This record gives sequence, C-alpha cells and structure tokens, in this order.
Amino acid sequence: MSGVPRADWDAVTRAVAVRERPDRQRWTVTGRQPAAMLLGVVTGRMPAPWSEGSSGVTTGRAEYSAVLTPKGRTLSDLRLWRDGGEPGEEAPLLLDVPAAGAEALRAHFRRFLPPRLARVDDVTEASGMLTVLGPGAADWIAREATGLRVEASELDALAEGDLKAIDLGGHRPLVVIRTRDVSVPAWDLVGSSEDVAALRDRAAANAVPTIESATWEALRLEAGRPAFGLDITDEHIPVESEIHNRAIDYEKGCYTGQEVIVRIRDRGRVNRHLRRLRLADGPLPKVGVELWSPAGDKVVGAITSVARSPREGGLALAYVRREVEPSGLVHVGAADGPLAEVEALEP
Repeated sequence: MSGVPRADWDAVTRAVAVRERPDRQRWTVTGRQPAAMLLGVVTGRMPAPWSEGSSGVTTGRAEYSAVLTPKGRTLSDLRLWRDGGEPGEEAPLLLDVPAAGAEALRAHFRRFLPPRLARVDDVTEASGMLTVLGPGAADWIAREATGLRVEASELDALAEGDLKAIDLGGHRPLVVIRTRDVSVPAWDLVGSSEDVAALRDRAAANAVPTIESATWEALRLEAGRPAFGLDITDEHIPVESEIHNRAIDYEKGCYTGQEVIVRIRDRGRVNRHLRRLRLADGPLPKVGVELWSPAGDKVVGAITSVARSPREGGLALAYVRREVEPSGLVHVGAADGPLAEVEALEP
C-alpha cells in the first residue's frame, strides 16, 4: 500500500486527525458470571471494575487478549473492558473485536460459553468507535469529547489500555482508551452510535480530516503493530506473532491452548517470528512475496503487510525464520532480490 496524502500526513504528524473504524466490532457479554466464563476462554486477564472518579469520570483498563485453538493458534485477538456499572461493581464486559476474526470467535463462544452464565450480544450497530490521533489529539478529545472534564495532560499520561469513561447522560458512557497501534499519539473513543456520530460531525465541522487507509497503514507499520487478518491469522501462535507479552497472562489458570503456550515458554521455541523490515528504495513488494536468506540459498519467510512511510520509507511486516536474527538482512522477492533489514518488534 502506498500513496499517503500529504494533507493526511501533515494532520497526523503536526495536528489532529480521525480514523473511522469499520474494521472493528463491539460485543457485550452479560449474564450471571460473564467474567468467570470468559476467563477460561481468553489468554489474558479480566479487567478490574472501574475505580472512583469525579465529575462523571471513572477510570479503568481495556485488557488486550486472544482466543486460541487447542493447538495454540489464534482464532482472534481482542480487547475487553467493563461495560459501565458502578465503581467496584461486577459489571458486564464489552469486547472490541476485529471484524476479520468475528465469525470464528462467534462460533467459538457458542461452543464454549454457557448462555445462562454468559450471553454474547453484538452491539456494533448501536455503538461506534472513532480513533483520534496526532500531537493535538489529546487537546481535541479533552475539549470536544469530554467537555474538559478530563484534561489533555491526563490523557497523555495514560498507559496503553488505560481508559477514562465519561458519563454523557446517555445509555452508554464514552470510553477513551489509549492505544499504541500507531506511531503517533492516539486514543480510541467508544460510545453509543449517536455520541460517536456527533463527535465525527464535530471533527468535520472543525476541519479535522479523516485519514485514508494508506496513512493508517504507514503509521501502524512505523509502530510495528500486527493486525489480525493480515499479520495474525489462525495459522499463527501468539509467540510467533510477538503478541504474547501483551496478550498472555502466564500467571492465570487454564484456558484453551494454554498447554501449547506454556510448553513453548518452558521447553521449546518456535521456528519463525514476526519481524519488521526496512525495505530498499524502489517499488513496494506485494503481500505474500517470499524472503530469501542473505546467501540466497533458501526461502526464510514471507511478507504479510507493506506500506510506504513518508518519513521512514518502505516498511513491511513479515514472518522470518528464527535463524535470521534482528539486524540481519534478507533478499526480497528472489534469491538475488533487493536487500531488506530485519528488525525485532517492540513488546
């Protein structure tokens, strides 16, 4: 993917922009024991109830996690957080799910979640999600989304996954979550469809641009963040995809696929890892293009995502065999193809 518009790039690197998220779905999990039932299905921890706040603002966490097959392969990744409730209360859960993983995840939940204890409902149509990004994003969110009930400095101080929930007087609070899926400051705003539509209209009225896919992909690859359906599929184990440090709670009890993950941690290793590539100048390779060893004697990987960044040039994510160390080189597309530098992903 190439062709980042100059106006997009100026906005995300100098001011503020928004990104609509039709690539995400939102589901609620309710019932008598939603957290207890999910605990044995997802790889990560359950989010704690929201903490006390003031002026209709509470604080919580959106936990990153994954759902695996018995063989440890990734059916989907996701985020989950408490969906409202009083501070300290056992509230329902809201799941932020990639659309690419929704079908398999829905089938898995039907099989493993007893509906009397944990019922899953798709609330995508009744809710919305908008990502606000750029160096001016915190100021814009504080002013336009929270009415200055949350200061920009508070948003800047949030770690990835930390959230602020603002009571706007409707059925669903507006949840502002810090994300590091891109290389510029960014927050995901999740709320009712009406509240998110109003924010989208406000952004348009304030001449805040909606960035194109090419811009998002350039920022995502600058950050080295894999996306489900592209860099993570049901062919990949979280350790291969380099999401295990974020998605897996190694201290928790049993979950589907745990045996494979723990065996790799304690006694084994995987044959490939997701890496970032810095590409040579020239036309961008296509997704699926093979990578060859420095000596040109064997195939050692394949590209899963590619983009051109205006400030870093050609970038790609690719699965590369373990013998190719970070800072090593690979040939792209052929045994004598252009060389690319291999980099490890940030945890």
